[in-house]
Amino acid sequence: MSERYDLIIHGGQVAAQGGTVEADIGVAGGKVSVLGDLSATEAPERFDACGLHVLPGVIDTQVHFREPGLEHKEDLATGTAGAVLGGVTSIFEMPNTDPSTLTEEDLNHKLARARGRAWCDHAFFIGAAAENTGDLARLERLPGCAGVKVFMGSSTGNLLVDDEVVLRAVLENSSRRIAVHSEDETRLRERHPLVEADGTTVHLHPQWRDVETVLLSTRRL
Repeated sequence: MSERYDLIIHGGQVAAQGGTVEADIGVAGGKVSVLGDLSATEAPERFDACGLHVLPGVIDTQVHFREPGLEHKEDLATGTAGAVLGGVTSIFEMPNTDPSTLTEEDLNHKLARARGRAWCDHAFFIGAAAENTGDLARLERLPGCAGVKVFMGSSTGNLLVDDEVVLRAVLENSSRRIAVHSEDETRLRERHPLVEADGTTVHLHPQWRDVETVLLSTRRL
């Protein structure tokens, strides 16, 4: 008996290893099962992709969906809907919400908020802070945790890690994925008058938070 597919995507230009090929895609149980010629194969659902490119879903490892606490900017439902419309099928969300994501309770609260509302696969970063360094080895392995996020430059709440002792503790207690916002806090503060003098506008961002600010911080790591 030939294999059964729930969905066949027919005739698209498929991005595959080595280049783009015209092929059909057989999907079974929500997973891509085969690439090839399925023109004689039936399926409950068939999508004509002739003239279209078919690519794997993108994983966006840094998104800010602002929930909880800042939903006037974005939330998990609207953010993930926008992601899917742009071809993003998985996201890792940042911890600088209100409150910050620092504990198992914070993580579970976000996961509960996403349940039934998120339109794509998702995980949440735990933020590193002075008060949770000793628990990071456990927190980073919790279901739904994307890893540990370190803000070495100004951020919201108590997420700033610019102290050498705290930074070392974070690195020593985390053994999986660590994402670092690498900017030197001292230089940011020294250069902040640039913004105050001319007003907060977009074109000042690369002047205030310049390349040297990033290099100084990254060398510390």
